Amino acid sequence: MRKKDFLLFSIITATLFFSNAFAVEKIDDDFVKIELFFQHNPIAPDSNSLLQIKFKLAKNWHFYADPCTAPKDMYLKVLPSGGGLSFGKPLIPQGNDYFDKVTGKKLRVYSDSFSIYIPFTAGPDSRIADVNVAVKGLACSEQLCQPALYDLGKKLEISKSADMTRPAFAISDIGSEAKILQTAPTIALSLAIAAGLLLNVMPCVWPILPIIVMRLVGQSKQSKAKSIAMGLSFALGIILFFIALAALNIILKLSFGIVFQWGDQFRNPAFVIAMALLMATLAMYMFGLFSFGIPASVSGKGDQSGGFVGSVATGFLAAVLSTPCSFAILTFVLAWAQTQPIPLATITILLIGIGMALPYVILTAMPKLLEKIPKPGRWMELFKHATGFILLAIGIKLLEAIPSAKIIPVLYYIIVLAVCLWMWGVWVQYHTPKTKKWLIRLVAIALAVTLGFIFLSEPEKSLIDWQPYDAQVIASAQRENRPVLIKFTADWCFSCKILDKTVYSSAKIAELIKQKGVLAINADTTEFHYPASVALKDIYKEPAVPVTILLLPDKTEPVHLPGNLIKPKLVKNLETLKNKGRL
Repeated sequence: MRKKDFLLFSIITATLFFSNAFAVEKIDDDFVKIELFFQHNPIAPDSNSLLQIKFKLAKNWHFYADPCTAPKDMYLKVLPSGGGLSFGKPLIPQGNDYFDKVTGKKLRVYSDSFSIYIPFTAGPDSRIADVNVAVKGLACSEQLCQPALYDLGKKLEISKSADMTRPAFAISDIGSEAKILQTAPTIALSLAIAAGLLLNVMPCVWPILPIIVMRLVGQSKQSKAKSIAMGLSFALGIILFFIALAALNIILKLSFGIVFQWGDQFRNPAFVIAMALLMATLAMYMFGLFSFGIPASVSGKGDQSGGFVGSVATGFLAAVLSTPCSFAILTFVLAWAQTQPIPLATITILLIGIGMALPYVILTAMPKLLEKIPKPGRWMELFKHATGFILLAIGIKLLEAIPSAKIIPVLYYIIVLAVCLWMWGVWVQYHTPKTKKWLIRLVAIALAVTLGFIFLSEPEKSLIDWQPYDAQVIASAQRENRPVLIKFTADWCFSCKILDKTVYSSAKIAELIKQKGVLAINADTTEFHYPASVALKDIYKEPAVPVTILLLPDKTEPVHLPGNLIKPKLVKNLETLKNKGRL
């Protein structure tokens, strides 16, 4: 009988192995159906197209969408491969909100029917390409979870005679991001030049543009030809900055096989937090809490005899100086460029630099146009302030991608950062003695670094094994005469954070809870509909958090310990209990 069971088990295992070892065009499981489609087949060489991976989940099933909240890195991933094809970043939907009853947290999931699209570019040769897409993730219902490990495969013909006028699915069905990726190269290159031109109307750049041009013109009073030459050398300095960016892109792709895609970085909570803090810093700059000093070589207060080499260096510095206010525009175009082949990506990045340099060439050739430029005034201040609010909104929006427990500490640290920037920029005046100036700035740096470790470091692992609120688990513990400690808390409750720091981080409290066999319950009341919120109001008749409830075997009524100054009373009640396992 055992041999038969073993043989049956071996057959089932082998069947499952070989079913996943070979790629198929369609997956049809009990809980999910997955299909692979080409937008064009055949496809012309050196042309762009899309893969579509269509999912249909059974009722009440879902995939985890957010890498920050998915258990053990089991969020849904699609990994394409195929000889002679260059794949871009998958276009993945945002997903839906889902309340997990086990953890008591709101998660981001995919459910029902949805599609993921993968842009790709065919190689220059005519051939048959084997396209494979690995699908990995964790599919869950309210009762159980099932690993999803599938390999989809389909043959794609690359032919010079391919008719690509009739796509299998319309671009309009995909969304705006796919439309950008499918934009014709000529339009994309035009947009790159436009993006470069936009860099010159950012609040960081506008006030110094006339200064730079007049410096160049002043250096070349001898002739118009020299004025134009100085403008061209200055433009070359700007373009060198973007050549450096293009070179970085090429090095990452060729040497390390890395595609510098911002979307991938946003899956890293540390990167998201850093970006949010950068947005807040730039917002403080827009509000005038501090300012970037303009180098003497740019402002014209230094040596005027720098010649062509000095103009190139000045152009490079001006490009660096202009980018903080243009961060969003620059990263958007760079992200698009990274999904394209290296030649097109390089040309796109360089055209951004050409677009930024173009006004300087025109103005040095025709300096009278400077009279047409609006003078900086109150309108510029209002524009800068409005841009600051937009940057703050972007920073807060970014924080949606990190676990909810980290959002509040980051917001507190943004306030700290604003205070430190205020000290740096406002406490120090032009006539402030040098010693006092650096003392103030060192204090600001020390505060920013010290409080950064406090607010942004990973929280220490709890000494207490907290269980989520469950009325049935609590009732079962009471029937077994096991003591129960219920800590009613909420994410928005500042006093609750103090309670955790002053009471429940105590090694003595943790040891007593373990020694006495106390069931520790973390009752989350962040939202009204949570079961713990209902119990706090209807069962224990408490108006607010924090409050700790003790259900002790030798007491008929619960012991209420409201507030956060409860440590002595809590220790006293715990010490009266019998040790775990003692009769």
